[in-house]
Amino acid sequence: MNTILFFQSLWAMELRSATEPERGLEENIRMIKDAGYDGVSADWRSREYVRELHGLLKANGLTAEGQCFPKTIDELKPVLENATEFGLHHLEIQPDVRPRRLDDCIPLLEGWLRLAEEVDFPVYIETHRDRMTTDLFFTLDLLERIPDLKLLGDISHFVVGREFSWPITEENNSHIHQVLDRCWAFHGRVASREQIQIEISFPQHQMWLDQFLEWWGYGFRSWRRRAADGEALAFTCELGPRPYAITGRDGEDTTDRWSEALMLRECVRKAWDKSGAHLEDNA
Repeated sequence: MNTILFFQSLWAMELRSATEPERGLEENIRMIKDAGYDGVSADWRSREYVRELHGLLKANGLTAEGQCFPKTIDELKPVLENATEFGLHHLEIQPDVRPRRLDDCIPLLEGWLRLAEEVDFPVYIETHRDRMTTDLFFTLDLLERIPDLKLLGDISHFVVGREFSWPITEENNSHIHQVLDRCWAFHGRVASREQIQIEISFPQHQMWLDQFLEWWGYGFRSWRRRAADGEALAFTCELGPRPYAITGRDGEDTTDRWSEALMLRECVRKAWDKSGAHLEDNA
């Protein structure tokens, strides 16, 4: 039986407020545990930070998604060492390079994939703006060139990057489905064509929330068909602080991002449950 794990981004726990003090790492971990999350998403590059975080996670029965931002093949090696030493659920790479030619990307991706074969946890490539995967069409071309490339999908970046018109065209929907068919984990926020992160509790944004839930539902069904029995899919709630979050004249967030993350998690949980029922109905 397959399951879903919900992670909370530690970056998204930052307040960046002029009036509210930042919480410490221990307090954030306690909040995340008490809210019923399965783990956190965190930068996995600094060994000292990872050691401290690992101790807190272990004490609270949580796991982690590690993040890294390599520019070269060798820059991935110390991150893999951290992950091997302290453990995590999976590692995701944001390739911090922006080649204009596919041929310049292939050696990097193949080098990272070779290193990933040496560890016993999954390593995914994230779809993200200002990275190798910034453009939807370029990413689709990469997938054609490297059929076994596994993605971590943050599709909000494609919606903004391509400024998808509303209603979503069949062409754009098909392109997103091609990406989702290669996703093995997800980052969750809701975008519109103009903004990377909109307030999901505002009624005027309901159509975009519904669209993302539809896409994630498709991605869940696709993953269920590909995954081995007993595997767990990771979904990270990643409602980031400003400038991702929209702010008012006072510079403060227009909504409570923590509450919206919990709201998002429950919406996604329902989409996950529905995806399982859909496959059973079509078995």
